[in-house]
Amino acid sequence: MPSAKLQRLSEAEEGARFRIEQLHIEDKTMKRRLLDLGFVPGCEITVLQKSPLGDPTAYRVSNTTIALRKEESDYIYGERIRDDNK
Repeated sequence: MPSAKLQRLSEAEEGARFRIEQLHIEDKTMKRRLLDLGFVPGCEITVLQKSPLGDPTAYRVSNTTIALRKEESDYIYGERIRDDNK
């Protein structure tokens, strides 16, 4: 269970920098896919852009742009580092 101070990646706003703390995924295939894409604890990512309808969202992970659906990013927890828009 994630701690109270952590937020879901899907809740982060565009431009936010986010440090992944935990992945809470029971589906082993989805967890392996996200880990292979670079969504690992300790990794810092940037929320680049949400699609016009809000799903999927593009993230910058290790100098690569990756789009995730909300149902995938709901399982990734972490904390916001800073907001590049402010």
